[in-house]
Amino acid sequence: MKILITGADGFIGKNLTFALQARADAEILPFVADSPMELLERYCAACDFVYHLAGVNRPKTQDEYMQDNFGFTDTLLRTLLHSGNRCPVMFASSLQAALPNLYGRSKKAGEELLFQYQRETGAKAYVVRLPYVFGKWAKPNYNNAVATFCYHALHDLPVTVADPSRTLQLAYIDDVTDMLLGLLDGEAEMEGAYCAVPVVYTAALGEIAQTILSFGKIREENLLPDLSEPLTKKLYATYLSFLPAMEFAYPLETQEDESGSFTEALFSESGGQFSVCVVKPGETRGSHWHRARAEKILVVSGAGVVRFHSPGADEGTEYRVCAKKAVMVDVPVGYVHSVENTAKTDLVLFMWASERGDSEHPDVVLADA
Repeated sequence: MKILITGADGFIGKNLTFALQARADAEILPFVADSPMELLERYCAACDFVYHLAGVNRPKTQDEYMQDNFGFTDTLLRTLLHSGNRCPVMFASSLQAALPNLYGRSKKAGEELLFQYQRETGAKAYVVRLPYVFGKWAKPNYNNAVATFCYHALHDLPVTVADPSRTLQLAYIDDVTDMLLGLLDGEAEMEGAYCAVPVVYTAALGEIAQTILSFGKIREENLLPDLSEPLTKKLYATYLSFLPAMEFAYPLETQEDESGSFTEALFSESGGQFSVCVVKPGETRGSHWHRARAEKILVVSGAGVVRFHSPGADEGTEYRVCAKKAVMVDVPVGYVHSVENTAKTDLVLFMWASERGDSEHPDVVLADA
């Protein structure tokens, strides 16, 4: 299937192009602003589907709204008509098409042109009134507030919001591309004459900015936000995509002694922590129990023995563990537990605890206490 994408180098076009590359049946015909018109003629004669994403929303002059959003749509449809190609055409419109501003009027004009083309030719038309789309590869300091907030937050620039109460309807770029891919197979969720984006969020601009700013403490305090809310999870994914390439890695504090080391890697807002424990060959760590803190242990390198017994008891239970066989070991409260390294290399443990350590109110009780 040959697929023409106008505006293929834009935010949505780039994401859609990579999504289409995963389909074995897709041959992409990209058309961008500086492509020659001869290429458009050749593509229009050959394509089996058109994603018309080209357009402007930050023109240098007001006339560009109609020239690019309406004028190029007219050129595209006339070229398809001249080639005798009646393949389906998807048009990226906007929710602003329902508003009386210049951008909205230009998009509305493009919609009406495509519907007229459908009536006259019988070609299938998909008009998508896109909400505010955010995600990876969006351009900051241009027309994408989420991209601008993320970029500024990560580059120590001020994050300013002119109207914090302004409400946006938002869609994540991969939810949009999933919907667009479905059109190739005739799968379209309709709202009247328009194709609907199935996953849309509503949030105030000030709330979005504050959520993005809050992500800074993740690296400062190793504190994961509550990602059970889908919009927060997708905003966080977008935020990470704007990390400077030289700042992906950041240091953690490690407690070390002769027996090994212990590193608290991440804390969760919902409670608990993830840690890495290293036990040197022949050494034992632990020999304590907890009142309320449950733990889980997974060996990721090396081999050893995890031992348990009730406080004051002489006998107990042991589990031999090694990285070659993935076994998760629960550490119930009220059991003295220790880990001995029985190999000649470091024993590395990945650990989860139901609550984070608190030096002022420790939950650790030493075995001989």
